[in-house]
Amino acid sequence: MNVYSRFLVAGMIMLCSSLTVMADTFDKIDVPPLSERWFGIYVNSEQVGFYRQQIEKSDGGYRMDGNGSVRMKVMNFSKEASTRETYMVSKKLVLRSFDVEQTVNGLSSHITGKVNGDSIQIKSEVRGKITDKILRFKGNVYPGPALNLYPLMHAVTTGRTYKIQVFDPEELKIKEVHISVLGEEKTTEGLTALKLRNDLYTFVNNDIWVDKQGNTLEESVREGLVITKMERPDTIGAFISGWALAKKDLIYDFSLVRVTPPIRTPKTLTGLSIQISNWNDSLVLLQGGGQQMERSGTGQITIKTGSLATNIPDSPPQIYDEASLKPADKIESDAPEIITQAKAIAAGTKNREELARALASWTAQWLNDTIDDGGGAVASLKSKNGNCQTHARLYTALARAAGIPTRFVSGLVYLEGMGFLYHSWAESFIDGRWVSVDPTYNQLPADPTHIKLLGGHLPHDMEPIIAIIGRIQITVLEAKYP
Repeated sequence: MNVYSRFLVAGMIMLCSSLTVMADTFDKIDVPPLSERWFGIYVNSEQVGFYRQQIEKSDGGYRMDGNGSVRMKVMNFSKEASTRETYMVSKKLVLRSFDVEQTVNGLSSHITGKVNGDSIQIKSEVRGKITDKILRFKGNVYPGPALNLYPLMHAVTTGRTYKIQVFDPEELKIKEVHISVLGEEKTTEGLTALKLRNDLYTFVNNDIWVDKQGNTLEESVREGLVITKMERPDTIGAFISGWALAKKDLIYDFSLVRVTPPIRTPKTLTGLSIQISNWNDSLVLLQGGGQQMERSGTGQITIKTGSLATNIPDSPPQIYDEASLKPADKIESDAPEIITQAKAIAAGTKNREELARALASWTAQWLNDTIDDGGGAVASLKSKNGNCQTHARLYTALARAAGIPTRFVSGLVYLEGMGFLYHSWAESFIDGRWVSVDPTYNQLPADPTHIKLLGGHLPHDMEPIIAIIGRIQITVLEAKYP
């Protein structure tokens, strides 16, 4: 997984650990693992980032995609980085072309290049300035994602050291890297793996464990101070959804969904029709709350909201279940302080819509909008702080305490001038239908740019975000205004 080792090790010194070499039972592989893999990045056991890698067949070779983000500070060294990268390689993993977007400590760049004979022709854009560069070399050059695969796709021999040339997109250099095969050893999770070590950065070694198919299982820097390890999608999904919904700076590059064409003055929008491509067809299509969803092709759906959602399948009539009136974890609608506050807000309201509007307005004013999640409804009632998830939980608890069936939902909302970002809000059952309510922005109904993708407020409810985040693209089909 050395594709993201530049996130972890630049400026750090590796203290090498001892190794007992075991019998070498690893065979040469002819094809790299054609699959998607997710990785968590940890410093002192605290998760500080993630990375996704996917390899698939392409004409005469393979396409290697990767994207992720990390934020870390170790021994007075700090680094914040995010990246999206694509490498086209031959069947032997030799570099052919690349497209890399990265932001390192606030500086963004876009680099593209193509191998032509014994040189790489590079175009780099930094702060709007475009420069061209040519790197010359002899032999073959490989991308970072090929480092851990190279030994297994050649003659794997314990004790052997391979010397290859690797292109570094951050420094725009071709580096000579040594990869040593140390032998068979267990990972920290107890999995049998082949241990490798490389010196991609001066004075810094990476220890890497790969399985017999070539999948990277774990990487270690400075005897486990920094660990990157393969994660199950459902495990890392909760972490990524938390970052995305908090709209933390580092998640912007990964989770932002750019739109074609941009939406003008979204606050005055009355209806919206969009098409989402690269959709995961295993996900449930959510209806109601002023939204209509339908499949329009493989990996493609069409969503209509607001005044354009004229044929919602579950309306009329719509119904609600008892769960939307009951207390739940972090939605403590039966807590005395929640009940008392709901009654105070309800005083003087004439109907359910007026009450819901008052609850949303009060929540928006009561809570200071922060990046970090303020926790459950009772905790945020006391702290007066929280992000969009916190707002949605507090409003949901108050609404349920006031007798309004309410559910917690998440999806996308449009940020003018940028695109769609992940967000949480609520839906309340009012006058026989589900109505979207955004207690962060004090909207009832929420504006038509609210695209509901997930239901539920628990971590496992957020896990499906892993199937779409960083992948989907949105095209605006129609934007309706008064």
